[in-house]
Amino acid sequence: MSLIPAFEIGVWNAWIFTVFIFLCVFLSQIIKGVGEKIAHSDEENKLNRYVALVSILMVIYSIFLPLKLGTVWFYTGLSIFMVGFIVQAITIINVATTPNGEPFTKGAYRYSRNPLSLGMLLTFLGIGIASASWLFLLLSVTIAIVTHFMIFIEERSCLKKFGDSYRDYMNRTPRWVGIPKS
Repeated sequence: MSLIPAFEIGVWNAWIFTVFIFLCVFLSQIIKGVGEKIAHSDEENKLNRYVALVSILMVIYSIFLPLKLGTVWFYTGLSIFMVGFIVQAITIINVATTPNGEPFTKGAYRYSRNPLSLGMLLTFLGIGIASASWLFLLLSVTIAIVTHFMIFIEERSCLKKFGDSYRDYMNRTPRWVGIPKS
């Protein structure tokens, strides 16, 4: 990794990976849009706007960010990216197959209360590693930190909406990833 970020327009740049991330985000928003509308607090709206802004900056940067093809950086980053992408795809299927008005608790949601966020973090980290970009990694960590705070807000709203059934789910399922408690 160099101290000064690389800026080159090219076909084999990180934008190739970001297209897949935003395809997942787009699909998940369409699926969520089919279901109930969720009222967000002002605090959550601010955090959502911040994540959107940083994500847009990352997409723009990815256009100019060459991948380190044929290096350990690339293959390591590609592996992490693929794991994250698969987690996101499975999660979108889980969301789509959950009846409206019920919390997401099956599939990937058995191992993490936030598999979509986890998948997104892994994909962003994979891109940062595949391109050996400290700036992209820093932006990824920034999104992860903000997302972590958004999750607290989301969990409070789920507790309000679903009550004890969601509390039981929280008690048996880790926030990020792990083995569910029986």
